[in-house]
Amino acid sequence: MSNLQVTPSDSQSSLSRLQVAARSGEFLITAEVMPPKGIDPTHMIEMASLLKDRVHAVNITDGSRAVLRMSSLVSSVLLLQRGIEPICQVACRDRNSIALQADLMGAQALGIRNVLALTGDPVKAGDHPEARAVFELESVRLLNLIDKLNHGSDFNGNALTDGATDIFAGAAIDPQCGSWSGLQRRFERKLEAGAQFFQSQLISDFDRLEKFMDQMASGCNKPILAGIFLLKSAKNAQFINRNVPGVQIPQTIIDRLAQAEDPLYEGMVIAAEQVQLARQLCQGVHMMAVRREDLIPKILDLAGIAPLNQV
Repeated sequence: MSNLQVTPSDSQSSLSRLQVAARSGEFLITAEVMPPKGIDPTHMIEMASLLKDRVHAVNITDGSRAVLRMSSLVSSVLLLQRGIEPICQVACRDRNSIALQADLMGAQALGIRNVLALTGDPVKAGDHPEARAVFELESVRLLNLIDKLNHGSDFNGNALTDGATDIFAGAAIDPQCGSWSGLQRRFERKLEAGAQFFQSQLISDFDRLEKFMDQMASGCNKPILAGIFLLKSAKNAQFINRNVPGVQIPQTIIDRLAQAEDPLYEGMVIAAEQVQLARQLCQGVHMMAVRREDLIPKILDLAGIAPLNQV
């Protein structure tokens, strides 16, 4: 494996590809890839490499669903070595404020510029239910922490004597949240804490997304990326309805999948249609195709989204 070619000056000299695209008003595309459950990153790298010219950045999960996987920081560096821009997810569940700051400064030094600040899923949901959760911070306070690091001080207000970070920090948002007032309060707090972009949870109700964009996100001047999920079958859609809070896949979609000769392809067509809907409402999409990330370029083709180098 080649050595990482990043120097401190490299890590502080330029904006991330995602940040440049966000500032210029481009339609942003990100995609989610999971780190390996073990030490072999081959599959993760293969999937991310297929996305290199189709997305602005690849989102690397941090213990999603509280399931043990390779470090998101290390996985992000492995992608960066291969010229693939990562978004390093950082969850508060497993680290206190000292460890979070240490990882964020280290990420900056290694050339990682994009971070998605998350609270993290509860430990009991995962494969180590007896592990001890930390949760000293949650996502809003983590955004505040990043903002302080970017302004040259630590979480306690002490100066960073060896240089500030310059992290492009994002946050998660759920326009389908059951409480509209709760959604607004959370969104406004994340904006005030320094969130520079937002990636949504899986969107199944685009009328609700439109309402969110019109009534809440209008004028915030921060990119909102709609979460687009590849449904592989009617059974897959029904599983999501049973197990993912706040998501209700419409029966019309389930029927389309059930009646299709090729349910996986129909799911790709549905995802492409949703990308087109999102393009009319917000500034980007966050693509999720668990274990079939190789299909994301085909979905983007179906949606009429050209490779980035052809835009």
